[in-house]
Amino acid sequence: MIDTANPQAPRYPALTGRDQDEVPFGVTPSQTVGPYVHIGLEPDWTTSGTLAEPGSPDHIRVSIAVVDGEGTPVADAMIETWQADASGRFVDDVPLVGGSGFTGFSRVFADETGTVTIDTVRPGAIGDGAGGTQAPHLEVGVFARGILKRLVTRLYFPEDVEAHAGDPVLALLPEDRRGLLIADHRDGTYHLTIALQDSPAGPETPFFDL
Repeated sequence: MIDTANPQAPRYPALTGRDQDEVPFGVTPSQTVGPYVHIGLEPDWTTSGTLAEPGSPDHIRVSIAVVDGEGTPVADAMIETWQADASGRFVDDVPLVGGSGFTGFSRVFADETGTVTIDTVRPGAIGDGAGGTQAPHLEVGVFARGILKRLVTRLYFPEDVEAHAGDPVLALLPEDRRGLLIADHRDGTYHLTIALQDSPAGPETPFFDL
């Protein structure tokens, strides 16, 4: 609302109908996801945390929790994951090993504890484009209120110690921070906590600039 009694109050310049035609094309500015990110996305076929049915070959369960700079769960976070299939192949290399309809992509909204659960297959190792190999992993994208740009990180599996040593992406991190991307395996579930900032509960999760 404009304070009409104060001529010094800040105002946006008046625009004419022609102004928008003269604005040069470019990249649309980033903007926060906002508090209503769920609207229009749920229910929807793209919104699912079940990529493979429990009990199917190579099935694993993954949980990912998101916390803020105070260690408080981010209950309105949206998590996307994308991955190779059990043989290290992607959706263009059909048929994938992961059951009927397996795409390697999930999109799940966090519950009140800031946690999502995904039933999928354990991904195979993939090439790094330079003759080497990347350790099995899930790519993880984080959307949440106040985030201007999707945050991208990874989830690695704790038993792949030897493969981690040669993974070119883990090698980009200082050695003492690599463990922040390696899931715990407890009660039959791989679990990773993603910290959006340093907090009393632990350091910020490494994110990658794509």
